[in-house]
Amino acid sequence: MRAFIFPGQGSQAVGMGQALAAASPHAREVFGEVDEALGQNLFRLMTEGPADELTLTENAQAAIMANAIATLRVLEQEGGVRLADKADFVAGHSLGEYSALCAAGAFDLATTARLLKLRGQAMQAAVPVGEGGMAALLGADLDKAQAIAAAAAEGEVCTVANDNDPSQVVISGAKAAIDRAIGLAKEHGAKRAVALPVSAPFHCPLMQPASDAMEKALAEARVSAPLVPVYANVIAAPASDPDTIRRLLVEQVTGMVRWRESVLAMVEAGVTEFVEFGGKVLTPMVKRIAPDANAVSVVSMDDIEGLLKTL
Repeated sequence: MRAFIFPGQGSQAVGMGQALAAASPHAREVFGEVDEALGQNLFRLMTEGPADELTLTENAQAAIMANAIATLRVLEQEGGVRLADKADFVAGHSLGEYSALCAAGAFDLATTARLLKLRGQAMQAAVPVGEGGMAALLGADLDKAQAIAAAAAEGEVCTVANDNDPSQVVISGAKAAIDRAIGLAKEHGAKRAVALPVSAPFHCPLMQPASDAMEKALAEARVSAPLVPVYANVIAAPASDPDTIRRLLVEQVTGMVRWRESVLAMVEAGVTEFVEFGGKVLTPMVKRIAPDANAVSVVSMDDIEGLLKTL
């Protein structure tokens, strides 16, 4: 069994999608459709930068999705394969869950792009710049990370945002609490703690205004039943009902990304092969979570051609 997986924020880079667009009209079509949906030249920003503008969450989220979906579209159109025939499940990390839902036909591409633009804007607006922060705890599992967050909170928000893999957990919250957590990390058994260069504290209760904004937008968005079940971040389990998908995406804004558990659940369901589209972020995580699983990243035309030989 096989899962198609889609990366989250941090996988953006100037030049993304450029080679794919040069090689394939199907990729160019995706980037053009996203630009049209957003009323901005996002593809030019992806290929030419500047990097600081691309990294703004309102741009990065849609860009990462567009790049992943373009990669998948090239595989499907030029390789003559259908996702429903080649994948048993899809999943994505944070914003990647929207890419996964788009890949599985739950959202159309224009809707996905507009939702992610709004999600980025709402997340940025939820907390004034400089008041929130995030940190990666390396060499810490979920239990250690929760203990560090609890010890650092002192009445402020400080919670686990992403349970990425057995050796990397990300915490999120008020800037002062995150700074305290970085200072406490080693005495609680983490190897080290690294402040992340993010503009807002994602996946924590401070994001409630963004959650409210997404609830309104998702209520109005057309959601179809996906072609294959989507493993949702907040429950680490499959979802297929459109109303359930809406609710879980709203919860995801303030909730923990249970990526480690999602991968384990997919393995438990019989998945032996993971294919990451448009990034090389999740593949190493999967290998740390499930060393016996086969995980590959598909970014370039060569990667697509290589994957086609194995499907």
